[in-house]
Amino acid sequence: MTEVFIYDHVRTPRGRGKKDGALHEVPSVRLAAKTLEAIRDRNGLNTDTVDDIIMGCVDPVMDAGAVITKAAAFEAGYSTKAPGMQISRFCASGLDAVNFGAGKIAQGADDIVIAGGVESMSRVGLGMSGGAWFMDPSVNFPAYFMPQGVSADLIATKYGFSRTDVDAYAVESQKRAAHAWEEGWFDKSVIPVKDQNGLTILAKDEHMRPGTDMQALASLNPSFQMPGEMGGFEAVGIQAHPEIERINYVHHAGNSSGIVDGASVVLLGSKAGGESMGKKPRARIKAFANIGSDPALMLTGPVDVTEKLLKRSGMSLSDIDLFELNEAFAAVVLRYMQAFDIDHDRINVNGGAIAMGHPLGATGAMILGTVLDELERRDLNTALVTLCIGAGMGTATVIERV
Repeated sequence: MTEVFIYDHVRTPRGRGKKDGALHEVPSVRLAAKTLEAIRDRNGLNTDTVDDIIMGCVDPVMDAGAVITKAAAFEAGYSTKAPGMQISRFCASGLDAVNFGAGKIAQGADDIVIAGGVESMSRVGLGMSGGAWFMDPSVNFPAYFMPQGVSADLIATKYGFSRTDVDAYAVESQKRAAHAWEEGWFDKSVIPVKDQNGLTILAKDEHMRPGTDMQALASLNPSFQMPGEMGGFEAVGIQAHPEIERINYVHHAGNSSGIVDGASVVLLGSKAGGESMGKKPRARIKAFANIGSDPALMLTGPVDVTEKLLKRSGMSLSDIDLFELNEAFAAVVLRYMQAFDIDHDRINVNGGAIAMGHPLGATGAMILGTVLDELERRDLNTALVTLCIGAGMGTATVIERV
């Protein structure tokens, strides 16, 4: 199989996913186009040579619909020879776009692929694309459907994480993200979003609250107790896991991922593709995997897919220098650390989505780029990137510096 290399990556800042968020005025297609423009311009890329552009988008409707990837390529002024497609595996869409592109290169179909994702959650609301998973009883009964926050609280209850545990994790995420920004560790890859007059709309992640402390979080009421108890979803969780007598509700807005707008892309290529661009690779895609997991717990897929990926690649946890796991909810990361006995100084070392936000379709590619930059900064070698996924799935990728 052909080796697959990462040549570059960029992302936008994350804007608050509300009407008063800085990026609300930027349509989804323009947000995606900004990253395509940046990856082209900073690499002197001849877009005639791009074999495919693949972007994750979880809710590809309204101004994010109609194959937003191809639309963004038009917006960015790419050659008409560059095709585009959008994919969705919920929160892992951006990472799966990278893996999909890597697979095409590995089997010889393509030499240069741009992959990533986009989500404008202030313009296209969460769940706007609908779906049988949560709307059709014939599907959501066997899937033990419940809101993800209730599943996160089910995880916290089953594995013994208290309100103090999840809040402490959230405070640390805020501190790490703020410190990384202060030290300029994101400057290499974050591109400012500018308007048509060249004025900067947003240059830094907008969702962060660096002054967050335990006292502030303690004042917040649990967000998912009402749908759990009044909506009947706690009964669904207990039916799936009868060892649980009742759910302890510990998650709220302060220890869950933020709703934000953002886009990201990764420049992938074979060795021949890199030579044609005149670029040296920064890392290789060493392995990737997907898995289905417990649909009621829903968010423990990263544990299962990591076990699968390490087994299939002949690697062990000790081979991984850094881990990057999307902070959908604090309990997701705490369970991962518990399952593998991973010290916090090896995972999400620059904070995560609790502090900076989770632009669904874009996040996977964002955190891949984040951990690559950190490997280079620390002069380390290997990282594992993974995300939990709605309906009980997991995706993971191992990258290795070259």
